[in-house]
Amino acid sequence: MNEGLLVVISAPSGGGKGTILKELFAKDDNLVLSVSATTRSPRPGEEHGKQYYFLQKEEFEELISQGKMLEYAQYVGNYYGTPREPVEQWMAQGKDVVLEIEVQGGAQIKKLMPGCVSIFILPPSMEVLEKRLRDRGTEEDATVRKRLEKAREEIPHAKDYDYVVFNDRLEDAVEDLRAILRAEKRKYHRNETAVERVLDHAETVR
Repeated sequence: MNEGLLVVISAPSGGGKGTILKELFAKDDNLVLSVSATTRSPRPGEEHGKQYYFLQKEEFEELISQGKMLEYAQYVGNYYGTPREPVEQWMAQGKDVVLEIEVQGGAQIKKLMPGCVSIFILPPSMEVLEKRLRDRGTEEDATVRKRLEKAREEIPHAKDYDYVVFNDRLEDAVEDLRAILRAEKRKYHRNETAVERVLDHAETVR
């Protein structure tokens, strides 16, 4: 069994990442969404190991010191990050693990695990991104402006990713992601053992 892929996916807020991933997971039962860890308190309805692994600050910092976090950051006084062990367990079972993560965390993971597949999802234009944010109807104008400003800071980091996918039509974006994953699985270094088996068999039938 080949080891699964580690797939890092980033996008600016309003880029449609959540909708695309929902469709992608519906079409591929070999995908697993990584669960992050946090030191914040659970909200009503949240369960340990489902939305997050809820840890004490001391537990989280111990994982950091032991090198057991793939990436982490602090936000509003709480830690957030990706535990290494569950990700590696899923990959060892041949599952493709998806990390839905911001660009800072993506950079940390690429440094630790350079074999990961990194994909940046982009809106077709800033105008479309603004329209999508405003069409949500859930945020004040000032919040929308902040999200757009953050997007302008994040989008230049697309150059640090292996692939870019433009989210113009949902169906096309999902198929682009599926094509990327299929192509990655066919790379020689991921199939070297299988190639060697073919060669060994070729020797026996001479």
